Amino acid sequence: MAKNDKKELVIIGAGPGGYAAAFHAADLGIKVTLIDPEVNPGGVCLYRGCIPSKALLHLAKTKEEAMKASEWGMQFEKPKINRKKIAEWKESVVKKLTDGLGQLSKSRKIEYVQGKAKFTGENELEVSPEKGEKFKVSFEKAIIATGSSAMELPNLEIDHKKIWDATDALELKEIPKKMLVIGGGYIGLELGSVYASLGTKVSVAEMTPGFLPGTDRDLIKIFQKKEPFKNVYFETKVEEVKMTKEGVKVFLKGKNDEKSKKFDCVLVAVGRKPNTQNLGLDKLGISPNENGFIEVDAERRTDHEHIFAIGDITGEPMLAHKASHEGRIAAEVIAGKKGAAYDPKVIPAIVFTNPELAWCGLTENEAKEIGRKVKIVKFPWVASGRAAAIGENKGFTKLLIDPESEVILGGAVAGKNAGSLISEIALAVEMGSTASDLSLTIHPHPTLSETIMESAELFYGSATHFKKG
Repeated sequence: MAKNDKKELVIIGAGPGGYAAAFHAADLGIKVTLIDPEVNPGGVCLYRGCIPSKALLHLAKTKEEAMKASEWGMQFEKPKINRKKIAEWKESVVKKLTDGLGQLSKSRKIEYVQGKAKFTGENELEVSPEKGEKFKVSFEKAIIATGSSAMELPNLEIDHKKIWDATDALELKEIPKKMLVIGGGYIGLELGSVYASLGTKVSVAEMTPGFLPGTDRDLIKIFQKKEPFKNVYFETKVEEVKMTKEGVKVFLKGKNDEKSKKFDCVLVAVGRKPNTQNLGLDKLGISPNENGFIEVDAERRTDHEHIFAIGDITGEPMLAHKASHEGRIAAEVIAGKKGAAYDPKVIPAIVFTNPELAWCGLTENEAKEIGRKVKIVKFPWVASGRAAAIGENKGFTKLLIDPESEVILGGAVAGKNAGSLISEIALAVEMGSTASDLSLTIHPHPTLSETIMESAELFYGSATHFKKG
């Protein structure tokens, strides 16, 4: 790295937000310097998050489908779990993708620095490379894309041996006989599902009355019909944890009782926090807000005209696809593209459990909270030919529609491939489509996508394959 010349654009963090910003900026003719601790771009998402967890969840779903096939007359032997081979396969997926990003970075002539950086002034960074001495870099513009990290509980130290965070769980160090997952959010449910599939007796402790706090309860009910956990403790707090020769003794305080349980290990999955520490933000006069996030405008600018921030550090929802979109917007603003601004109507959310849960736009809970009048239509998958053919008839597709304008305001899907189906509903909301637009769009048969069309038909009374009442 040439250390004395002034960089046109420096990006700190090469996760889905950082590398998307870097690639798009380079394509727009900007000279980019990208700094990240990993050997290649990818960030937490590719190395220790989205990609490895979904690889393992795919394996879990494959096993579940194979076991279910016995009900249809196809009997398989009980699966043999080879932990080491599974871990190697998961790592091969990660390596293939991150190596690919490294090649894409080189092909765009992006200057990539493996290391960490912090601000020492409004136009200066101190870079601590993986190898070699620290050095200073001056820049014209910068994007902060440092992502987030796992939150810890104040009374529970993660020792990475018997008390795990999500990164430990994804390493597949062992397959414990009994595990407690603290947290009933999407990380806890996804990783808990993986280990349950691998043979672990998984229990979940959640402080709120149900899984995925804030999510519409009809979605959660579909998941609970198939949830793979041995025990679930709602409205329960972990009071104390003691290490014993037999494992981990956990003291649980519920709404009406207290109990102690023994586990081989405990997975802490209580959420994530923005990585705004050790960035030298004080040198910029930037202070995170009360929730720890850096505040930005629609162009993703901070209080400084030439410094931008994207991704998890800028607020909820802390999702990779949101970060990527923000990164592209920031790159376009820096390139001088007129009209570039972050203004999405919807950001789809997906929980990759079995069944998958996905939603976007206005939710039923939100509509009730703000007193928004909506018409809710729901097509049950028991009436879907495709769902019946693949043994997935417990799901549904739901639309929230303005009763007067007939415009689609939001929607949700619970069932197989919900994460892929939700994109059509998201597009409908973004385009201001009406129920008529969806119902008159011919969907291929037999597919699960038809459930979106038939949900829209229900707005007008009845659908081809389902009649209300």
